[in-house]
Amino acid sequence: MKSTENRQGYLFSLRYSNYVFILLFLLYLFDYADRMVVNSMFTSIQKDWFINDTQCGWLVSIIYLSIGILTFPVSIFIDRWSRTKTIGIMAIVWSVATAVCAFTGNYVQLFMARIFIGFGEAGYAPGGSALISGIYPLEKRSKMMGFWNASIPLGSAIGVTMGGIIAQAWGWKHAFGIVAVPGLIIAILFLFVKDYKTVDLSFVDKSNNKIKMEKKDMIREFISKPSVIFTYFGMAAIVFVTTAMIVWLPKYFEVVRHIQPKAAGTMAGAVMLLALIGAPLGGVIIDKWRIKQPNARLLFPALSTFVSALLLFLAFFFMKGTGQLITLFIFGVLIMTFIAGAAAVTQDVIHPGLRATSYAIAVAVQNLLGSFTAPIVLGKISDLSDLSTAMKILPFMLVLGSLLFYLGSRHYVKDMDKVTKINLEAEAA
Repeated sequence: MKSTENRQGYLFSLRYSNYVFILLFLLYLFDYADRMVVNSMFTSIQKDWFINDTQCGWLVSIIYLSIGILTFPVSIFIDRWSRTKTIGIMAIVWSVATAVCAFTGNYVQLFMARIFIGFGEAGYAPGGSALISGIYPLEKRSKMMGFWNASIPLGSAIGVTMGGIIAQAWGWKHAFGIVAVPGLIIAILFLFVKDYKTVDLSFVDKSNNKIKMEKKDMIREFISKPSVIFTYFGMAAIVFVTTAMIVWLPKYFEVVRHIQPKAAGTMAGAVMLLALIGAPLGGVIIDKWRIKQPNARLLFPALSTFVSALLLFLAFFFMKGTGQLITLFIFGVLIMTFIAGAAAVTQDVIHPGLRATSYAIAVAVQNLLGSFTAPIVLGKISDLSDLSTAMKILPFMLVLGSLLFYLGSRHYVKDMDKVTKINLEAEAA
């Protein structure tokens, strides 16, 4: 393996880079399977413990709150220590916490176990994004981010589908133990993956002098880049919608469409599973378009998100039956096409020594304003009115996200020119 970036921009050999990527993909898959397995079991848990929709929403939201609180301090540790070791350790924590859920005896115990799943998952996305940005060249960054993020809908679909099937066959608690094991195995393997050397936090001034970054310089690195600020909040708006869909679509099919729990979970999982196509497809399109359109990594998400809003508006306001399902399937393909470009932007315009921190800010914003908020807000609206009414707010959140991405695209090229260029080095074997 090369000790520094080779001519093609790869930090390691292509074969080893792809091996690391496969492990990262599988970990992200089981990350989401572990957190989302509860969604299609709401009806079963409510029958056993007599809880309402708001309490069900909290079982998901508490994970995102935990991640939002811990992700920033953990990301600083990742940037200054090791991406691979931190990822491995935290994946072990979330896998064990998922297994503990199988042994809970009441709502409070399950709620507490879910908190620790969130603590474990807090550092994964920042560490993973920084590692992918380091081992692959800039020209392939959107594509690889797209393929990596395709694990989110796949893991979510696996979790939702397995939750419904296992709950109906053996009881809902068994699902937690089953989904915990694969992630634990991959986490242990990841402890032995090579990393890149920690990047020195310095920049070059106008006189070409190398200057060590102080705290004020680190803060300025973010607030002086409008493109990344708009990206953080644009991602939050989309994640609000995708989380709401993953959490509440199974029950929407049950109570509004009157579909049996097993089939409802499978159909909802299928809608979000189609993002498995959209996420990498968006990455490929964005990297190709970027050759002619430098700000494509934000302009494309603005366009695709707006079209997604139109599809969701049609589905929830005007359609029923097969027509609604087909529209939701098309939405499922398109909704995640934004992630490849948006995730790449969080790495593109920021100092290489602060990449995990940058994605941690994205995670904190999208979790606290999107993933944490969505299950509770829709659960509350459902309790006050009905679930059909709650789902109808989602298209308008997508319109907001589209606008934010467009505003960010107007600053992207100028922000790229401000970035300190540093060649990464691989750790010694």
